[in-house]
Amino acid sequence: MPKPYPEEFREDVVRVARNRGPGVTVEQVATDFGVHPMTLWKWMRRADIDDGTRPGTTSQESAELREARRRIKLLEQENEVLRRAAAYLSQAHLPKRIYPLVKELAADGMPVTVTCRVLKLAGQPYYRWLDKPVTDAVLEQAYRANALFDAHRDDPEFGYRFLADEARGVGARMADRTAWRICRDNHWWSVFGKKRGRAGKAGPPVHDDLVRRDFTATGPNRLWLAGITEHPTGEGKLYLCAIKDVFSNRIVGYSIDTRMKSRLAVTALDNAVARREQVDGCILHSDRGAQFRSRKFVRALDRHRMAGSVGSVGAAGDNAAMESFFNLLQKNVLDRRSWTTREELRIAIVTWIERTYHRRRRQASLGRLIPVEYETVMTTPALQAA
Repeated sequence: MPKPYPEEFREDVVRVARNRGPGVTVEQVATDFGVHPMTLWKWMRRADIDDGTRPGTTSQESAELREARRRIKLLEQENEVLRRAAAYLSQAHLPKRIYPLVKELAADGMPVTVTCRVLKLAGQPYYRWLDKPVTDAVLEQAYRANALFDAHRDDPEFGYRFLADEARGVGARMADRTAWRICRDNHWWSVFGKKRGRAGKAGPPVHDDLVRRDFTATGPNRLWLAGITEHPTGEGKLYLCAIKDVFSNRIVGYSIDTRMKSRLAVTALDNAVARREQVDGCILHSDRGAQFRSRKFVRALDRHRMAGSVGSVGAAGDNAAMESFFNLLQKNVLDRRSWTTREELRIAIVTWIERTYHRRRRQASLGRLIPVEYETVMTTPALQAA
């Protein structure tokens, strides 16, 4: 079953179809965006219902009904957890251990997430308890932290590199980066170190540079590039976060918003994964912007089983392949005219990406093919070679 199109993508296609020029049919717009005409007509009917111009149950009403049913079921489950917990804890002859109760409720069909939330427990420790009371990784991490703490307590002027040397001297083997991460989490800094959190400086990298300016890929979904650009309008700035597949130079996902927060990057990544398949192990390379170093974005990468990569501070060449796309967008769309509203600029951006860049603009690096043609022609040979 094919994956559903992202909501933001559907809204953009409907905007373009509604604002199409004279002589342009809905079928032509659907072809430009790579969707079936009947699908676009359904999206437009749904949009008319949501706008109140056509009778019917709106998406919000349907979502509210589903949410109400979900909440009723959730309240029933929470009441059952509280009832069972009160009966369990009232038995004086049993040890007051909560994890066995969670396991008992799970065996009766109660979701572990609901039980842990009601009893104010974390889910991961429970699963670790099921597998093993203390894992080898946790024990080794504790030994490393103890060795670093002892070294820091004896010599508080040492930085993390010297602390790592002292820890390795007593048998706690670790890399300098591991020592830095443990010291960062526990705030074990040198007493002579510089003040942290100074404005205007890029923070520490959350990933290593796995690309090192080698912008080549042997197949799709092997290497993605991400970046953010902005442009002013009469209503304020509009921000675009785009993700490009190096194999075909196709923009596999993007998100447009009025604020440049971590949500912008996370939404673009989720949209890209929703439109592609088999992204496990894919490397996503970006600059060292705060949006790509945020915890939400790092968690999104882990959720999709992707590997993160960041360039150096102030080195534009570390993400040059992504900057080249933004340069094309700047020349062909952003700088062509002054934009009065954000809506006008948004329609222009998505139209240029989906209609012109993907399906009309031939690229020399792709053998004079367009990105959509290149993926169609080269995907099967690339997969066979792999």
